[in-house]
Amino acid sequence: MTRGLITIVLFSLIGSPLAAQEAPSEPGPPSQAERQRNNAAKLAGLVAFVDASCADLKSDPDKFQMAVTRLGVDPDELTRGDLQLRAKAYTEIYQKDAEASCNRAAETFGASGKAIPGLIVRK
Repeated sequence: MTRGLITIVLFSLIGSPLAAQEAPSEPGPPSQAERQRNNAAKLAGLVAFVDASCADLKSDPDKFQMAVTRLGVDPDELTRGDLQLRAKAYTEIYQKDAEASCNRAAETFGASGKAIPGLIVRK
């Protein structure tokens, strides 16, 4: 009985490092470049939302392109693949409370906004 118990303990000790090696590693925090790509997708989602859902607001396309480029993202990347999907997801989130989102967009990105002044302008 003792011999069987020792065998079980030995196998569990031997198997533990193997199991630990096979387990997928935890993803680390996103890189600076990935955060900037995500911020570009947020901006694209916001701009699409404002242009479609805010009656008295619109985006400034030149300011948008400049902001995305400064983030290190080619604006064309936002029209395809993963970044396009992310942008659409953000647009949907903003649409959940359209009135509040329009107000926040005007406050944050309007003429006297704190983030990117002039990105969102009155029609």
